[in-house]
Amino acid sequence: MCADYLEVLQTLGEVEHDDFARAGSKAVQDFKLSAGPLSNYAGPLPHTMEPQLRKYGLPTKLNKGVVELLADHMVCREGQVLDPNQAALLRVFSIKMATFHLVPLAWWSNEGEEFEVLNEDDGEPDEGDGGNNEMLQDDGDEPEDAGEDAAEINGQ
Repeated sequence: MCADYLEVLQTLGEVEHDDFARAGSKAVQDFKLSAGPLSNYAGPLPHTMEPQLRKYGLPTKLNKGVVELLADHMVCREGQVLDPNQAALLRVFSIKMATFHLVPLAWWSNEGEEFEVLNEDDGEPDEGDGGNNEMLQDDGDEPEDAGEDAAEINGQ
């Protein structure tokens, strides 16, 4: 391993960015809306959002152009797997429950033409290959039995 390798891994490991949770991810905190006028980081919600909020499952109404929640509503609980409506509501109210980070999957060096597959969990070389992967090349040759496999997949 060269110094560049370790420097790149360290730099990538430091990249972290808060992001909105997506459907299928777990909520990291409870989020509850109280009955009354709704607002987000930019102030009161625009009246045009009201129909969309109803589609997301919120009991809302327009009162003189102000979007109001008719009853308290628990959007999500900590540890709960989010559905698409919950994830959309978290985005509307600017609640970020996910973290973006980079995980290197492989390392290639032009100097020694080294190619190394890394462990997805920690960015270190996979132990199964000893860290000495050969350069992957596509020589255009197919394996001899590729035609047979294709026929089986196609049901022939």
